[in-house]
Amino acid sequence: MSGSTPSVVVVGGGPAGSAAGVFTARYGLDTTVFDRGSSSLRRAAFVENYLGFPAGIDPETFYDLAHDHAREAGCDVVDDMVTAVSETDAGFRVETQDDRVLDADFVVAATKYDWEYLDGLPVDFVEDGEYEQFDSSLVDQDGGTALDGLYIAGPNAGVADQALIAAGHGAQVGRAIIADVRRAEGYEGRFAEHYDWLRREENLTGEWATRERWQEHLDDAPDAPDEEDLRERYIDDRFAKYVDADDREERKRDAHRRLADHLDLEEESTD
Repeated sequence: MSGSTPSVVVVGGGPAGSAAGVFTARYGLDTTVFDRGSSSLRRAAFVENYLGFPAGIDPETFYDLAHDHAREAGCDVVDDMVTAVSETDAGFRVETQDDRVLDADFVVAATKYDWEYLDGLPVDFVEDGEYEQFDSSLVDQDGGTALDGLYIAGPNAGVADQALIAAGHGAQVGRAIIADVRRAEGYEGRFAEHYDWLRREENLTGEWATRERWQEHLDDAPDAPDEEDLRERYIDDRFAKYVDADDREERKRDAHRRLADHLDLEEESTD
């Protein structure tokens, strides 16, 4: 990776690909999600087992929500088909049907079908009926492959073919890429892990509310970074996770409004 912001190209905008993109983009990585609208979930009549939708959710609304979330996180969601991925000295080159060409440090293959775009890479496939599939036995639990920077997200990484499980694996892949980036920056061990969550400001109390205590924590940790700027960034990130009551309420109002934007709330009148 060069000194510029690391870039991620996600091929497939279904549950796995969108989730991976949300995590990498929220961390600040330059993330592009290519989706040509052929995900297997779009063939479903209705989704009844995705957590958070007690009466289920239609695939069209689900995708609108997923892609809106990806864009809000910072992804560029592009309606185009990736036709080829090749290696370069710095990572990968991605070409599309509409003649787009992008360079990427990481590629996440999150498609279930049509793997021809990986034919130019030294990876293995297996026949599965009428489809050629990536050999999931060559993928680790975080979606990593033997080719540095190439990740597989979703069912072709060996996870169950259910939207909620695929999304969870996509998030896991996104976190693995972030850990790769952090290790390249100088973080090691558990400090390479990044947790994307927010906490209540009122829970930041006692000695852990001081920078001095966090500095002591880093001094005592054998895998803590040696460089002072990395240590300061780590502490800054910890404190940035806490939000006050006003901020929480504002986030709640915005979240509810954004959800309502995607819902058809008009009910048919009955006699």
